[in-house]
Amino acid sequence: MTALPPPLSHTDLGLGDRYRGKVRDTYDLGDGRLVLVTTDRISAFDHVLGQAIPLKGQVLNAVAQYSFERTADVAPNHLLSVPDPNVTVGVRCQPLPIEFVVRGYLAGHAWRMYNNGERLLCGEPLAEGLRESERLPTPILTPATKAVEGHDEDVSKAEILGRGLVAPEVLDQATKLALALFERGTEVAAEQGLILVDTKYEFGVAPDGRLLVIDEVHTPDSSRYYYADGYEQRLAAGQPQRQLSKEFVREWLMAHGFQGLDGQPLPDLPPEFVAEVSARYVELYETLTGRTFEPDLSPEPEVRIRRALAGL
Repeated sequence: MTALPPPLSHTDLGLGDRYRGKVRDTYDLGDGRLVLVTTDRISAFDHVLGQAIPLKGQVLNAVAQYSFERTADVAPNHLLSVPDPNVTVGVRCQPLPIEFVVRGYLAGHAWRMYNNGERLLCGEPLAEGLRESERLPTPILTPATKAVEGHDEDVSKAEILGRGLVAPEVLDQATKLALALFERGTEVAAEQGLILVDTKYEFGVAPDGRLLVIDEVHTPDSSRYYYADGYEQRLAAGQPQRQLSKEFVREWLMAHGFQGLDGQPLPDLPPEFVAEVSARYVELYETLTGRTFEPDLSPEPEVRIRRALAGL
């Protein structure tokens, strides 16, 4: 791979009110549009890591654009334009305070809970005797509250309604859209020899009252993928699945004593691991889309972004 460009760890574009999320810097233009800058920041266990990953933001933005376009007939989304490799311009929405997590397989957080004896996840019962990475009989919805700081919290649909977080009719519509999106994402992944294991969706209410998909769709930050080739053999042998996701970053952190718990110091990512993470993100883009990733290697990405957004 060509030498990596400097990472885009933060922006200060002066485009009105700015909200800094874990990965995106979002600017409200005040005219019903948002500018979402996907930086190279990376988070795990609800903590932003100390090292940014070069090209990660470009990959996420490109995968999100690809996936928004592949799912637009299933669920309307906020995408208006992509004027720069790191930038999406979208419709300003009122976000729902819930992440709609859909799981088709027992993996990641769900497996860790199951392995600790839990058999009810967000109100969804799980059968006895399931194996890690095993396909569930049908995809399940395991929502989570969106924490401004700290950890997201698993929550059932009954709790969402009981706490008045989302109106019943909106929750029903978002649930149907999330499951339909997961079905389409599964089909798109299968075209490229991948399995969509689990993912999260976020929704917002647009000024015209429509419920739109916002943030990102089917990216390596919001989703977990397995390679279909060899899946059954690995499952039968009890071996870890070959996957394209952020899980290997979480595994590295856990191996270095960090799971986001109080008192645990956040380890630094060594340069060689940063380069590996960058390469894995590029691999996912190319594997998922079937396209060659063509990065912008500008040594001054924020200058490039300012130029692209001139005249907005």
